[in-house]
Amino acid sequence: MSDEFVIRGKRVVTTNGEAPASIHVRDGKIARMSAFDDAGDGEIIECGDDVLMAGLVDSHVHVNEPGRTEWEGFETATRAAAAGGVTTIVDMPLNSTPPTTTIANLQTKLAALEGKCSVDVGLWGGAIPGNTSDLRSLLDAGVLGFKCFLVDSGVEEFPHLDASGLEAALKELNGTGAPLLVHAELAGPIERARVSGVPRSYERYLLSRPDAAEIEAIELVAEKCARTNGRAHIVHLSAAGGIDVIRRARERGIELTAETTPHYLHLEAETIPDGATEYKCAPPIRDAVNRERLWEALAEGTIELVVSDHSPCTPQLKRKETGDFANAWGGIASLQLLLPVVWTETRKRGFELSALTRWMSEAPARLAGLSPRKGRLLPGLDADFVVWNPDATFLVEPSMIRHRHTLTPYAGESLYGTVSSTWVRGRRVYGSGEFYSPSGEWIRGRNGNRTL
Repeated sequence: MSDEFVIRGKRVVTTNGEAPASIHVRDGKIARMSAFDDAGDGEIIECGDDVLMAGLVDSHVHVNEPGRTEWEGFETATRAAAAGGVTTIVDMPLNSTPPTTTIANLQTKLAALEGKCSVDVGLWGGAIPGNTSDLRSLLDAGVLGFKCFLVDSGVEEFPHLDASGLEAALKELNGTGAPLLVHAELAGPIERARVSGVPRSYERYLLSRPDAAEIEAIELVAEKCARTNGRAHIVHLSAAGGIDVIRRARERGIELTAETTPHYLHLEAETIPDGATEYKCAPPIRDAVNRERLWEALAEGTIELVVSDHSPCTPQLKRKETGDFANAWGGIASLQLLLPVVWTETRKRGFELSALTRWMSEAPARLAGLSPRKGRLLPGLDADFVVWNPDATFLVEPSMIRHRHTLTPYAGESLYGTVSSTWVRGRRVYGSGEFYSPSGEWIRGRNGNRTL
């Protein structure tokens, strides 16, 4: 394919709605957009009745390479992303070893990803005790922002911040424009829960991570943002009780945003079987009433984005042989299924397709500081596209999953939305079930000046 072509469809979806259009691509960028019948002079790619949208940006992905590549890895994760219409991922600073918390560790990460990626990759840095003075140098080196925990992360090389450490990180980042992403749970409510019962019980696990742990953590984050004039983002919001805290903070002018995930929007605690550790994540999947409140917050804009929180591990770490929720690794593999899971629920509730591109392309790109390049269909931006059929259904089977491991709570479900092709900077990276040569790049942050 030449570096100049036109891709056109009868159903081109932007945040403004849906209409026929032609998108003219030159040198990996959108050169212009025009009427459907304006074919220009180059090669024409027809989308037929499929939807053409900006490629998804998933700003919450645990690739786990280097160090725990047996859990996932850049090659398999980015192929899964491409198969799911995701054109940019942002990798979390854990659970790789070493974590992305120093310049040396960042260089190790960059060496691990080079030449393996089917889609573009940004990197979050990590904020942990003792590395506050490293944050700005990591920004200058190209990370997009920082992730921290307020509770045990599950891996000893990525310890959590206490209240003073949270405040110090927010102060250090003040004025940079970079967000501090917060895993918002506190240990106090978890320790006070002191649940008993059989380890296979999902109800027992749910009670062990009470919503108070999230709500109190979000209150702490809001307080520290107010004290420092800092910018924070709540990752994977599960407890609907945190919505009011976020809303009130924003009414006071505090820069506090939030995301949620497909598992919190689709699944419900009432139907999770005992011993089904593939459903374990932290914070946990809560009940159906809680889920509907998350949808309401998404509709009103209090929750701004939906991302996968793809957090895979080896099947052995999920303890399927015992069904022990207490000792199983907490995380759900869902990168490839992000679009169909969310669309299956979205269409039930009467949302337009434009909501999807707002929640899963534009807003994540804005969070990560990639919005000058990614997340929208506009002249001058990267020619990142997903072409997909929102009316087609498919069955989630192990044979179609491109993650390194196929264990998923969505197995056996019929979902809406099949991806026909995925394009990254004007190059087709996936189409008709086939992958093309990896052409993904590391996308440096706002303080960087080049890509690899």
